[in-house]
Amino acid sequence: MTQTLRRTRKRTQNASYNSIPTWSDDTELVGLVFELSSSTGGLLPLQYAVGLHAWFLDRVRQIDPDLSAYLHDGESEKAFTISDLNGVLIPQGRQLQVAADRVYRWYITALSQRLVQWLAKWMQALPVEVSLRDLPLKIISCQVGQPPTTYAQLLSTEIDKNLTLSFVSPTSFRRKGHHFPLPMPINLFHSYLRRWNDFSGMPFEQDAFLEWVDEGAIIHRHQLSSCKVQAGKKGSVTGFTGALELGLSSKARENSQFVQLFYALGELAIYCGTGHKTTFGLGQTCKGWIVDSGTSAASSMEDVLANRIAELTEIFTAQRKRTGGNRTAEIAETWATILSRREFGESLQDIATDLDMPYETVKTYAKLARRTLKAE
Repeated sequence: MTQTLRRTRKRTQNASYNSIPTWSDDTELVGLVFELSSSTGGLLPLQYAVGLHAWFLDRVRQIDPDLSAYLHDGESEKAFTISDLNGVLIPQGRQLQVAADRVYRWYITALSQRLVQWLAKWMQALPVEVSLRDLPLKIISCQVGQPPTTYAQLLSTEIDKNLTLSFVSPTSFRRKGHHFPLPMPINLFHSYLRRWNDFSGMPFEQDAFLEWVDEGAIIHRHQLSSCKVQAGKKGSVTGFTGALELGLSSKARENSQFVQLFYALGELAIYCGTGHKTTFGLGQTCKGWIVDSGTSAASSMEDVLANRIAELTEIFTAQRKRTGGNRTAEIAETWATILSRREFGESLQDIATDLDMPYETVKTYAKLARRTLKAE
């Protein structure tokens, strides 16, 4: 049962609540939703999701440094997702205005038993606020957003006629070194099966299942919009939002084991998200048909920044190829990100912090990027 956390009158270093969400020790997946608010309002950069990502990992580090290092640097699938702030953010110049006393929702999901257990411990003494640069967001409440469950329970999901998924934040896949902004069934279920095989302890043979999906999954309807966003620490992503309804052919339904896995992965999607960069707010996924009727001004600004990063990346890549530069793609993307964010008014120090790079290195890259751009 969802339980709302309420702050007590006494405020100390940690927030104190009358009740906290609880779950059984065998829980392997759970989603939390925080309600956040600023009493004064303030400005955030377009890339504030990087700050949310860093803040969360720092909270993990304070309690379990080994877990934080694994979540940050581990080569396996990421055991968590975070969302952007859900609420109205008003463009102010080249930043986003957080309205005073407006409630924003922020979602975190955990995909492994180890991280779920860490969340349970952390919830015993939640911090008072989420700090994003100079803008503290007070934690008003925290409650269960996605019910505590296990992978075995997901595998017993009731089989339905169709599966409907909505992609409520920009979603994309990596394919042959490029972004692939279409929800083809094989891409969707490859994304979900990777997480399943990494965390469930009940792996399925990937090639056989994906071949079955490719042959038997049917798209009954879709309503999609494309977009380009700056996501993660560097570069831009071409993605999509919208909704999709899938079914299975009669021949595909003859394989009962894969049919059960198909619907289990559909349930997993609301915890693990879809595609890549889900720890930076991309790929947030819901069950049911949810379609945004329009594009917000904030999204339009994100498009401008992302397109500028893509434009500069192309210029710097071509220039480095001409001069024989090493690590062409990585350096070009880094230069493009730094220069674009400077053009949007961010300080080199803030950019260095987000990119986890030395300030002097970021300063040097900014100079080299400007020099290269002038030469063009």
